[in-house]
Amino acid sequence: MKRNDAMSKENADVWITGIGLLSSLGEGTNTHWAAMSGTAGSTVTPVLDEENYAPYPVHPLVEVDYATQIQKRGDLRQMEPWQRIGTYTAGLALADAGLAGDFEALDRMDMIVAAGSGERDAAMDQKVLESTSGESANKGHSNEILKSELRPTLFLAQLSNLLAGNISIVHKVTGSSRTYMGEELAGLASIENAYNRISSGQSDLMLIGGANNAERKDSLLIFEMGQNLWGEEFKSIWERAEAGGGLVQGSVGAFLVLESADYARARGAKAYAKLSGISSDRCRRDDGQAKDSLDSQFDKLSATMEKGDLGILSGASGTKQATAEELAFIQGLGNKGFTPIARAYGSMMGHSFEAQMPVGLALAAISLSKGEYLEPLDGSGVEASADKAPEQIMVTSVGHWRGEGLALLTSLDSKEAK
Repeated sequence: MKRNDAMSKENADVWITGIGLLSSLGEGTNTHWAAMSGTAGSTVTPVLDEENYAPYPVHPLVEVDYATQIQKRGDLRQMEPWQRIGTYTAGLALADAGLAGDFEALDRMDMIVAAGSGERDAAMDQKVLESTSGESANKGHSNEILKSELRPTLFLAQLSNLLAGNISIVHKVTGSSRTYMGEELAGLASIENAYNRISSGQSDLMLIGGANNAERKDSLLIFEMGQNLWGEEFKSIWERAEAGGGLVQGSVGAFLVLESADYARARGAKAYAKLSGISSDRCRRDDGQAKDSLDSQFDKLSATMEKGDLGILSGASGTKQATAEELAFIQGLGNKGFTPIARAYGSMMGHSFEAQMPVGLALAAISLSKGEYLEPLDGSGVEASADKAPEQIMVTSVGHWRGEGLALLTSLDSKEAK
């Protein structure tokens, strides 16, 4: 299919055909599903580091051989961990979709990356602070440090669009590229933009996702200054919110390949699930506003949904107000004719900000493709067992500070997949 053919189509179905996942639980779709569903005799237990950043627990990244996806040492050497996580995971998604090395497809593939402002150079921060404090303060010396240490790609922190650039260089994804910044809402916006572009016929093949490195003292400091971190013995999302709230960061990479159904069929691709709708909003977070935002968005998306069982994969952070209002929204779905079956996947993988919504879509797509569902991930009573796997799953995103959104995924029947 030529690009011009894709441009002429409207209201195209959007399929998820490739998934790349990397976290504390391991890498790949099967590893994550086994860890979170209790299959193959595994125990549903999070992987934690409660010592190195005490009193703040984090979900540390599994050990990774980055060279399997980033083969040039020079490319690998100039990336900080968050870029390695993202570039590696993007490679997993491309391979999963059967597109790794397909240069004709990669040349037309568009890319949207959700990323933060990168990692700070802690050693240089320390030099600057030491030169401007105490009896030996020398502001002139700090200027010399900045002149010698700053680089075009480093302004005391790496630029967010470097991740997209490295994915393009390493994996040869050379269509259009854009980067969203802004924590959870950036991940949501990347998916919403991709969905709108494919469904309207502006694109037919896209790579989207994000990455987060939780094992950073500078990041922990920033979020603790906003009183957002959980600094006690680890608890699950819903239990944490009841005890005052707080988020636990997770090192995560999550990338997805999205395609129009026609393009996927033409190349013989197998899809995990259909992305049937997505919406986003942003409120001031006065009491009740986040719940009202979710209710309003749900009413629009649910017009085409069948009432009854509804899987809810919650991207809740664990922060008190945001999580409480999201839970109130979920529990209120019974009044709309739906039976919510909630799972807060952050209890297992941690909170990954820009990558949080892509993670939820990935897990929902895997669930629908397998015809199975996640086991309850905490003991608070919020997450009830499911008698059968739902055929429609809503992924929620309520940013710890701003941004609310919903994405609806549905299973593909045999007729659609042909």
